[in-house]
Amino acid sequence: MHELAITQSVVDAVCEKAAGRPVHTVTVRVGALTAVVPDSMRFCFDLVTAGTVAEGARLQIEQPGGSGHCRACDTDIPLDGLVLLCPCGSADVRVVSGRELQIVSMKVG
Repeated sequence: MHELAITQSVVDAVCEKAAGRPVHTVTVRVGALTAVVPDSMRFCFDLVTAGTVAEGARLQIEQPGGSGHCRACDTDIPLDGLVLLCPCGSADVRVVSGRELQIVSMKVG
């Protein structure tokens, strides 16, 4: 359950930036190839915000899909799982997107 450590890091950064002001909403972008389970992150968010300026805040998760480029057949392909395999059968795939894990915005005040 690495979501707990990841969510703790997100909440720590949010609370630091909030500088004592109450946090109402936090929006994060979690790419489909990060192996982070959004429902687990939501559960952890409620746990780690307890007693902080972010307690009761709403967590919004954007989850963009993954994409890659197959070097073997020179094709861009969608990636929706952690197995990086092109339909041509090659595993020589460069990940282009889907590994994002970032705080997009927060609403305070």
